[in-house]
Amino acid sequence: YGNVITTRTFQDRLDTLQHVRDAGINVCSGGILGMGETGTDRARMLQELANLPQHPESVPINMLVQIEGTPLHGNDRLDPLEFVRSIAVARILMPKSYVRLSAGRTDMSDETQALCFLAGANSIFYGERLLTTDNPGADHDRALFDRLGINMQAVELEADHAACCGSGG
Repeated sequence: YGNVITTRTFQDRLDTLQHVRDAGINVCSGGILGMGETGTDRARMLQELANLPQHPESVPINMLVQIEGTPLHGNDRLDPLEFVRSIAVARILMPKSYVRLSAGRTDMSDETQALCFLAGANSIFYGERLLTTDNPGADHDRALFDRLGINMQAVELEADHAACCGSGG
């Protein structure tokens, strides 16, 4: 953590999660894989989340999207099976959480994504753009889910959320 983030400590992040929980807000916390971490680092990150007083409702697992000119560009890419293994560990450790495939799906094969769903991922971030990176288009995701026999669940947003954040499309 300290090799990538310098503005806050790891404990600051844990404290923030507790403040969010104390405020009655659902916790969404996961990690970015492929930043040069070891398998032990990945396991420890998931263990930290699983050892919180209450598991996060949402655990996004991101694959690093390498962007030219950034410090992590050129790192060795994470083996897709290591990514799938991390999804499986997240599912085992946090059985009631939404384990979400997030950033990096545009660089994953359909087969890798399928293995992630078989390993325990049960959610994706849907739509053509995430905060800073592209995401597979809705048509691609629907076609993949059709091929895999996965039924999409409609998400109903509370009126306050829809008014401030949009309907999600």
